[in-house]
Amino acid sequence: MSTPKGPVLIELEEDAPSPSEAPPVPDLTQPTPQGQAMQTAATLAARQPSRLARWFWALLTTVIGAAVSVAAWDFAWGLIERQPILGYAIAGLIGLLVLVMLLISLKEISAFGRLRRIDKLRRTSDEALANKDLKAAKSVAADLIAFYAGREDTRWGREKLRDGMDDSFDAEAMLTEIELDLLAPLDAAAQREVEAAARQVATVTALVPLALADVVSALTANLRMIRRIAEIYGGRAGTLGSWRLTKAVMAHLVATGAVAVGDDMLEPLLGGSLLGKLSRRFGEGMVNGALTARVGVAAMDVCRPVPFLRNRPSVRKIIQSALSGLFKSGA
Repeated sequence: MSTPKGPVLIELEEDAPSPSEAPPVPDLTQPTPQGQAMQTAATLAARQPSRLARWFWALLTTVIGAAVSVAAWDFAWGLIERQPILGYAIAGLIGLLVLVMLLISLKEISAFGRLRRIDKLRRTSDEALANKDLKAAKSVAADLIAFYAGREDTRWGREKLRDGMDDSFDAEAMLTEIELDLLAPLDAAAQREVEAAARQVATVTALVPLALADVVSALTANLRMIRRIAEIYGGRAGTLGSWRLTKAVMAHLVATGAVAVGDDMLEPLLGGSLLGKLSRRFGEGMVNGALTARVGVAAMDVCRPVPFLRNRPSVRKIIQSALSGLFKSGA
């Protein structure tokens, strides 16, 4: 049997889609934004220095401090011998500087003390919840009433919590009452700080094309955000305390892989594959803002004296509230 020559016609089905209805070919040359600035900032903040590096910086600080002290003493004493009035004035300024440094040190020590108190309340709350210890939960409530005494934003919650302490018959109900009555306004204030930081990081990343500017902006904004969240919950973290909190938050996020871009991270805001159609800088800004929101929620969890039971903030809702206006203005 011979093979027929000429063209072969293939009949198509009537309901076959037309070429105009085919989905667009994805642009494979445009890489998906990964939030590189936030990932770099988180890695830098979470990095633990080696023991040798700690010894190096400790010895270097001691040597420089001793050299500056001796030089300042020699300078002031030499002026006293040549120009007594000017020398004593300089000596007085040096004394004031030492006094200010001492006050700053006391402030840092006090900040660490408040952070330790928050940590102790959190551990007691976790133990009370795990062991269903109503007595321990009521102790946490009483300690928090005393801890927030004098703060006007907690006055109504403290009064309601104090009146309702006898109505709770298990630890979970007692801790839930603390969350709903006392900590609700603090949670709202902390969430506003997270949204503001996410918008700032997203805007700077999208509008400032300078190298490393987005990393510096992301790290600075996250440091300030974590410090403000600690202050809202009563931690009053100083400079060193804020850095310790930042390292703890970032280390947790890096260890759990939370500082990574998921395909559905911005889905409630952007919808489907719209992120791939945005400009590279704008997409990076959106992702960096979303990762900042994740850091903020983790900071709220770390700084809070009681674990979330009912009203744990949703990262998706924070992202949608913080970045929806920015997306509409830049789309």
